[in-house]
Amino acid sequence: MDDKARSGTRGRKSPEGAARAPQRAADPTLHQLRIFWAVARSETLTNAAKQLGLAQPSLSQQLGRLETNVGTLLFHRRSNEMELTEAGKYLLPKVEQILRILNEVEDGLAQFSGGQRLTLRLAGVNSVLRVLLPPALRAMQELFPALDFDIQESAPTDILELLYGRRINIGLLAANSVAQAGVGFVQVPLLEDPYVLVVPEALSLDGVIDPERELSPGHWTLLNQTLQFVFGSQQAQRVAEWFDQLLPQHRTIAHCRSFETAIRLVRGGSGICLAPALAIAGSMDSSSGVRLYRVQAPPRRIVALVPSQYRRAGPYAALLDQLQAAASAYVVPAMAPTPPFLAIDAPELDR
Repeated sequence: MDDKARSGTRGRKSPEGAARAPQRAADPTLHQLRIFWAVARSETLTNAAKQLGLAQPSLSQQLGRLETNVGTLLFHRRSNEMELTEAGKYLLPKVEQILRILNEVEDGLAQFSGGQRLTLRLAGVNSVLRVLLPPALRAMQELFPALDFDIQESAPTDILELLYGRRINIGLLAANSVAQAGVGFVQVPLLEDPYVLVVPEALSLDGVIDPERELSPGHWTLLNQTLQFVFGSQQAQRVAEWFDQLLPQHRTIAHCRSFETAIRLVRGGSGICLAPALAIAGSMDSSSGVRLYRVQAPPRRIVALVPSQYRRAGPYAALLDQLQAAASAYVVPAMAPTPPFLAIDAPELDR
């Protein structure tokens, strides 16, 4: 072969050589990192799929591609449960840092995007949204005229999922209404919300020591008809224990999905219920048709849950300040003293 021919073949690889060359794994995508984070925080594929709005097969496929890209397993799979491997535990804080920085960038740039309005996204339980949010929102409209809001009424567990899924900036709920509510988030205290025994207006428990003997048969029956709010197995169990200990002859006649519904049923004469004071204050005509009695039970601790990057940032910090101001100005509904027959130690409702 002459020199010209040799020079023409320099630097070339044969087809066989090209086929044998190792292929570089693809880089993880942002979508895959979000999926990894959601699964790591949810511990089940089902919950993670719900947070992200994805079908579970698609989520599993993307997670498998991420593990292929990084070259190692990130989860131990046991049925629907997912447990981080050592590699996954190493990766999780790195991914959280990436997603936190990305959210900060997105929120910061939103203020410069051609005059578009910045949207502050929050979710809360009904009673907090009805009582504390209106005055806070009015103040925010004066401070930030260009700001708008995306507000969702949600159950505590859904609020936590929305926070973990980065679909809201702030969550408003009772601190212990979901397990490990503060994991990964700053808890900003707002107020302590006492539980109240709500009874129909016709049923007076003032000074009652022995209700079975002191009340009329009709009122004794009414006292033992309870309406309970279903808001999670742990909390429901505590309320059931409270009634079992203090009114051992009671019968639960209805399970409700909101405190407001239970209060309306009490107002209609169906029975009695335990409810937080905020729920009573947020109900229409809360002062009519019912009697309110103090009970010896720890109050709900109402907090704002917020990712750490929002705690001191612009309008987010301002909204938290306004919520605290609204909580300070809130006046608890007037309540009668605890009836003597209820003035004994009872199971805690908020642990």
